[in-house]
Amino acid sequence: MVILDKYTLDIIQLINPIVYILIGFIIYKIIKNIIIKSENKNYKKRHHQKRVKTINSLIINIIRYIIIIFIIIAILANFGINVKSIIAGLGITAAIIGLAFQDIAKDLLAGISIIMEDQYEIGDTVEINDFMGEVVALGLRTTRIKNYKGQTLIIANHTITQVINYNLSNSVAIVDVSVDYSYDSDKVEKVLNKMAEDISGKIPKTKGNIIVQGINELEASGVIYRVIVETASAEHLAVQRSLRKEIKKALDKANIKIPYQQIEVHNGK
Repeated sequence: MVILDKYTLDIIQLINPIVYILIGFIIYKIIKNIIIKSENKNYKKRHHQKRVKTINSLIINIIRYIIIIFIIIAILANFGINVKSIIAGLGITAAIIGLAFQDIAKDLLAGISIIMEDQYEIGDTVEINDFMGEVVALGLRTTRIKNYKGQTLIIANHTITQVINYNLSNSVAIVDVSVDYSYDSDKVEKVLNKMAEDISGKIPKTKGNIIVQGINELEASGVIYRVIVETASAEHLAVQRSLRKEIKKALDKANIKIPYQQIEVHNGK
């Protein structure tokens, strides 16, 4: 039987924390590599890849904190500290903190729910509380949305009750063009249909052919014709701008004028 002197025991007691940290680090790296390898599988949709990456990041963070807690408990026990009493005390403290930070807990649960239910992800165009923009950050506590003006909305996850996600399906570009009553409607529709036939498939982000639906409204200033085309998710605004340009060129070529406001000045004589 080998009896160690006090000096040797002290050295072992000092070395043990380093060993615990190394073991914890190795375990963390092994688990992290396994999760990352599972993330690199080939998925049919990029949308699924984003979701897997978000969930895996959450799992890795949770595992890291769990390992850190176990290492701290092991180190304390190594130095003869009564860990059981500390754990019991932590239970009471956690209950007090939980009551004081209920909203934070709600945010965390809501964040997990958003990620697991795949409600939206970074890069998606969403509308929350009448604010529309791109999701630039998605955390367990808050979501950040940036609109086209550069304004960023930071909203607590537990306050999000309704979400409109424009990336879950294709969008539709809708362009209404006004033409003066003096022009024959058949001629106008013929020009628009020719334009639609010529540029269908040439405007980026469009899905399918451009459709001229015909007369949509009769207004005081002119006849309103509607042109539509299906687009990729959240790309309808850019397509509408391109479509308006092509419509204007086609009408100008056919000498069909778009009415505009005019002021008539009458001489009082």
